[in-house]
This record gives sequence, C-alpha cells and structure tokens, in this order.
Amino acid sequence: MSLADSLESLRKVDLAELDLNNLGSWPGPVKVIASVLLLSVVLALGYYFHLKDLQTNLEQQQAQEETLKQQFSTKAFQAANLEAYREQMAEMEISFGALLRQLPSDTEVPGLLEDITRTGLGSGLEFEEIKLQPEVVQQFYIELPIQIKVVGGYHDLATFVSGVASLPRIVTLHDFEIKTEKADTSNKLRMSILAKTYRYNDKGLQK
Repeated sequence: MSLADSLESLRKVDLAELDLNNLGSWPGPVKVIASVLLLSVVLALGYYFHLKDLQTNLEQQQAQEETLKQQFSTKAFQAANLEAYREQMAEMEISFGALLRQLPSDTEVPGLLEDITRTGLGSGLEFEEIKLQPEVVQQFYIELPIQIKVVGGYHDLATFVSGVASLPRIVTLHDFEIKTEKADTSNKLRMSILAKTYRYNDKGLQK
C-alpha cells in the first residue's frame, strides 16, 4: 500500500467507530500510528523518571561533595596546626598540674586551717568558729567547705579576706554575712563566711 493510499484510508477512518476492546480490527495505518504514539509515551515516561532519579542522585552527590569539602577543610586546618595544638596541650598539662598542686590533699587540710587561722589572727580578728563542713562530691573534684565566724573591724575583715584569697592553696569565699552588735560600742563587726577549698576527685573519671 502506498503512502497516498494510507493517508486516504486514514481520512476515511471514523474514530468513533474504533473499538478499544478489539484493537485487532483497527485499520493497519491506525494500528501503526497508535503503536508509535504508545511507544513515544512509554519512552517519554521512562526518560522522565530516569532523569528524575539521576537528578535526585546528582543532588545527593553534590550534598555529599559539600560535606566532604568541609571535612577536608577542617582536617587540613587541623593538620596544618597540629604542632601548635601539641604545644598548647603540653602547656595545658603543665597548667593543670600546677592547679592540682594547689589543691590540698586530706593530710594538708589541717595545715590549711592553720593558715586561715594565722591569717585571721594576723589581721587582728577574733575567731568565734572555724569548722569543717561535710564534703560535697562533684564529678572531677570534691568541695571542702569551711564555716568561719570572726569578729573585728571593717579594715581587719577586708585584710583577712584578701589574705585568704592570696593563700598558695585554692580557697574561694562564699555567703558573706556581716552584722553589727547594737550593744557593742567598739565598732566591731561580726562576719560569717563560708570558705571552700577543693580536692581532686581521682575516682570521678572511673564512673
């Protein structure tokens, strides 16, 4: 059948007469065109979904590439500064060791109490109480609270606080409370203060 005959037969085809349930009865040219259209649709859909998967994969690879670039940049910076980090770590270990030496051991606590007492007496204060409180255990250190009550002049109290802060052992001062006695005409003040020193908890890292 020539092309002209095929075109002429297509013109005579009434689409309303085509039976979708009996494709075999369709004219030959219609079958060819329908097959071509169906093939085109299948190829187009396949190509679309294939490209969509490729696009998704490409976006994932681009995101992974960005992550790898950041990791590489971070590691390159760390590698370039490795020697400086090592020096800094050595300095920190030295500083940490120095701080540890400032923390009293169990056997040094009585000596610390003597130092605090000596500082207070040297500042012209009278001690009403200096008493160890129960220890407070933290993860990396143990607090050793010391309740102190002294009586003296304002400048004497200031000298005492400054002297305790200057002790070679780490001592922090908390919960200041200063009162005046109404019946006292000597201008003396009564100060209650909680001093805390610290001991390294070598069992904290084992928990």
